[in-house]
Amino acid sequence: MTMAWLTQQVSSAFLPHPPDRVAVAVSGGGDSMALLHLMHGFCRLHGSRLFAVTVDHCLRAEGAEEAEAVGAYCATLGVPHDILIWDDWDGIGNLQAEARDARYECVSDWAKEREIRTVAVGHTADDQAETVLMRLARRAGVDGLSSISPRMLRHGIHWVRPLLSVTREDLRSYLRSQQVSWVEDPSNDDTSFERIRARNALAELGKLGIDASALATVAEQMRQARAALNWQTFLAARDIARVEKGAIALDERRLRIQPEEIQRRLLVHALSWISGNPYPPRRAAVATLMAALRRGLASTLDGCHALREKESIWVFREHKAVQDLRVPAGQLWDSRWRVKPATEEAARKCHYVAAMGQQGVEQCGDWRASGLPLQAVMSLPAVWQDDVLLAAPLVRPDQNWHAALEGGEETFFGGLLSH
Repeated sequence: MTMAWLTQQVSSAFLPHPPDRVAVAVSGGGDSMALLHLMHGFCRLHGSRLFAVTVDHCLRAEGAEEAEAVGAYCATLGVPHDILIWDDWDGIGNLQAEARDARYECVSDWAKEREIRTVAVGHTADDQAETVLMRLARRAGVDGLSSISPRMLRHGIHWVRPLLSVTREDLRSYLRSQQVSWVEDPSNDDTSFERIRARNALAELGKLGIDASALATVAEQMRQARAALNWQTFLAARDIARVEKGAIALDERRLRIQPEEIQRRLLVHALSWISGNPYPPRRAAVATLMAALRRGLASTLDGCHALREKESIWVFREHKAVQDLRVPAGQLWDSRWRVKPATEEAARKCHYVAAMGQQGVEQCGDWRASGLPLQAVMSLPAVWQDDVLLAAPLVRPDQNWHAALEGGEETFFGGLLSH
């Protein structure tokens, strides 16, 4: 690939409105060093101010030295560079996943302090291909096999991946032509990591024509299919779903005549929107839930409760998931509800906000006026003073207290098109 083509990849990711301030995450490896060099040229041309950041995970003795080397190179370019330290891994769980999540969080905090809202990262076509292989091993469907998004919003920061169409070898050839050095992380040869095993398998599959470019093309086609399915799910939701006090009610008959994949997506989205879990439940668990609902049985999954009542399928927060959750009035409860007093006097009487539960239902009176199933009422937020229910604004009108969903009910529908 020519230098002009690589430059075009970066330009296409940021034009026609280049950010005033942009950062690049640099590990010192070939991908990120090439991105740094390309971003430097782009920012000089378009007047953007470039920053660089390196996260030292304190997992290798060489890590600190490599981070310093990145800083020294940045100094030759006149690019401000910072090193962030992450040493919180407790040895439990997936190291690569933990380190990745930590990088996003650390860099996001760093960027916000510098009023930077856009960070470029060096994911490549090879990363796309390796991800497809790993997800194939997990029997992934359309969503799992979709391409890595060129843009995403995470921790309030816009993350941009300009090099998803570029292979690692393309970038290393570019670095050699520019006489820029890089380091090779020895963990790239550690086959205890799933991604490295996928990388090695990809080298063998290349003999069959299944290379990074081919798998990246498949991933892009899956992305387009995913977008089409999400659009159809959105249209179905507008027709058969309604939001009732934070619960989702689906018209059972209209849901039943939808294609099974649209039914599945709609239920998965309802579960995710209610639970706040960014990762969907496993397909087998969702299939079990759908089978139970068809038989008229209630079921729980991912901190949510689902049941069929009369002509509706209801999905709402499971009481067990919130039964011990207490916060002061005005603070976010269950990451989605904010219960506020209308007067100072009401605030003084309140001790905490917690779930209605059976005790709240007994003190409330006619809970049926809410229009919700009993189990859904039990998981709603209420205002308490010790063991005395002061207010249940979602069950009975109360002029002294107001409960609202963070972001509003429309986030349920909008979320179907935002990924």
